[in-house]
Amino acid sequence: MSSERGKDIAEGSSRINPGDQQQPPTPSRYESQKRRDWNTFGQYLKNQRPSVPLSQCNCKHVLDFLRYLDQFGKTKVHLQGCMFYGQPEPSAPCTCPLRQAWGSLDALIGRLRAAYEENGGLPETNPFASSAIRVYLREVRESQAKARGIPYKKKKKKPNQGKGSDESSSTIHFS
Repeated sequence: MSSERGKDIAEGSSRINPGDQQQPPTPSRYESQKRRDWNTFGQYLKNQRPSVPLSQCNCKHVLDFLRYLDQFGKTKVHLQGCMFYGQPEPSAPCTCPLRQAWGSLDALIGRLRAAYEENGGLPETNPFASSAIRVYLREVRESQAKARGIPYKKKKKKPNQGKGSDESSSTIHFS
């Protein structure tokens, strides 16, 4: 390091050498995926006939997009008539369709929900936060679990306990 540069740093100089400029941080994997998902959804809307402006997008368009994505899925979902329906590890191949896995769809909706608001959408008009989307995702999760023979059990909420209680005081006594 030259003595001149060291002096500049010590004195808090604002002089910037071209080699000192920092590149903006590389976006995280999540941020990159969110941007790709947002662009893909925007392209999907543009390709609709007639084209759908983002300002007119609603949960119906989002549901149609999720169904459209199924054709690119990699998760085998057995149909009820299939001899492997309900079996977690089938012994042979079958002709049942490939679909998007529930977890992938759930993560996608989370990213799109965030991207919508980051791109100027209001939380109260966010089509990705619609109850219809939550119902659809729940139905996909349950149907995929049944098709693979994996029972889905809703977790029960634990009784509300006061803050700072320890293990010994969490016992409930009935008189």
